[in-house]
Amino acid sequence: MSMLTPPGMGGKYRITGDKYPRMRRGRPRSRIVLAVIASVAAIGLIGWGSFQLVDVFTGGDKATAAGPGSSDCKKRASASPAATGPASAKLPAPGQVKVNVLNATARGGLAKETADELKKRGFKIGDVGNATKAYDKKVKGPGILLGAKAATSAAMPVLGTQLKDAEQKTDGRAEPAEVDLIIGTGFKALTAKPAADKALAALTHPKPAPSASPTCA
Repeated sequence: MSMLTPPGMGGKYRITGDKYPRMRRGRPRSRIVLAVIASVAAIGLIGWGSFQLVDVFTGGDKATAAGPGSSDCKKRASASPAATGPASAKLPAPGQVKVNVLNATARGGLAKETADELKKRGFKIGDVGNATKAYDKKVKGPGILLGAKAATSAAMPVLGTQLKDAEQKTDGRAEPAEVDLIIGTGFKALTAKPAADKALAALTHPKPAPSASPTCA
């Protein structure tokens, strides 16, 4: 009987031989914890590195990439004053425009009818009657606006909102606020008041022009 056999036990429980199994020492728990921490840290570093690569190739946050000055640049762009039409301040009101209504057609009473409507729309009416021989029966379109050269940037555009497609001509008169409306054979009626009012509002109060975005470094 081997010395390894406990007392009182024999037979099939007897241990023979002079070798016995070796017991391996358990791995310390601290090593396992450190290994887990190291694995988590490694995964975190890999993920962070991948994010940086994606950020580089996609451009990242545009606002951040542009630098801190980009937000100030946007503020300056939004705060920049919008440009207005240069001629809007020079245009007279309808009541400041004197209109001579002259009929160059064979239709009787057309000049007075048109003058009455223009007066309702706020224009100041001057002479009303037939056109001179130079224009009588010779105006093919809806009408001609005739006035001083200075009127082309003042009174004529204002009156032109009341008769679409009217031709503009100048003569040697000195009064820029006086315009002849010579009614042609193509005339049917003045522009409908809602449309004329809208055109006049757009002319005297133009929408601000979009300002150019400043170049920011």
